[in-house]
Amino acid sequence: MSRAPAYSVVVPTIGRPCLADCLRALAAAVGHPPEDVVVVDDRPDPVEELPLAAAGALYGRVRTLRTGGRGPAAARNAGWRTVGTPWTVFLDDDVQVLPDWSRLLAEDLSAADAFTGGVQGRLSVPLPEDRRPTDWERGTAGLEEAVWATADMAYRTAALADAGGFDERFRRAFREDADLALRVREAGWSLLRGRRTTRHPVRPADRWASVRAQRGNADDVLMTRLHGRDWWARAEAPRGRLPRHVLVTTAALTASGCALTGRRRAAAVAGALWTLGTAEFALARIGPGPRTRQEVATMVTTSVLIPPLAVRHWLAGLLRHRRVVPHGSAL
Repeated sequence: MSRAPAYSVVVPTIGRPCLADCLRALAAAVGHPPEDVVVVDDRPDPVEELPLAAAGALYGRVRTLRTGGRGPAAARNAGWRTVGTPWTVFLDDDVQVLPDWSRLLAEDLSAADAFTGGVQGRLSVPLPEDRRPTDWERGTAGLEEAVWATADMAYRTAALADAGGFDERFRRAFREDADLALRVREAGWSLLRGRRTTRHPVRPADRWASVRAQRGNADDVLMTRLHGRDWWARAEAPRGRLPRHVLVTTAALTASGCALTGRRRAAAVAGALWTLGTAEFALARIGPGPRTRQEVATMVTTSVLIPPLAVRHWLAGLLRHRRVVPHGSAL
């Protein structure tokens, strides 16, 4: 049997403590180690040293690059463009590969034909066994069904070159993986699911994490500009609740406007619609959760804030990306 294709691992990081666990797990995987591990430090002003010693037996193969806070897309580009192996495997710094990961990766890469541009790893998100998961934990668990997530995604390096790499206009860790996958396919490559599994723990988050996540609505606008309105289906991405958020926010604005102009009946009707919409959103998030006092309070508070902020970021995206040229268009 021929030797499995060589590969390099690229790990973008902002210096989170979980990087040590990521490197430690990678070193513990047996079977087919990477030729090199490129850790891309994307902190704007690095102060503390990265825990590279956690790479153990792989420490001699670790290289570091610095990208100065330009975002994960730019960090991954900086990494893969320095590798000399036929395959590049992207891992997030908050994942932990399983002990048989490198052996199964070797099988995934060996099974890829000449037209295979990428092979996705399977993600496993451990959830609490003694209670229902919180809203944040359920959101992270959704990664198990995500397609082409760069938390564990192997790309043929030639396919990355054909597609031009990641689009660095995606400054957050959101949609940049779907955008790349669509362009790799448009370049004529196929994408497959592999057999290897990677553990993705739920990282700690404060009660406002879901509010900050609404910035992703601007990235969805960029995806629509680049790939057309059907990109959701082609990328197998869930649509989310933006249409409902628009209705709820419109009701709130209408209620305020009518109240200021003395139209009390119209204000009452619009206010009732806002209340019903907000309550439905909150209950949809509270129902599957642990229903503790803290979780319920967080869901109620953030369910009031999320709709207008989602609409605000969506409108900001429309303005910011209004001149973006779709992929495939003549310049």
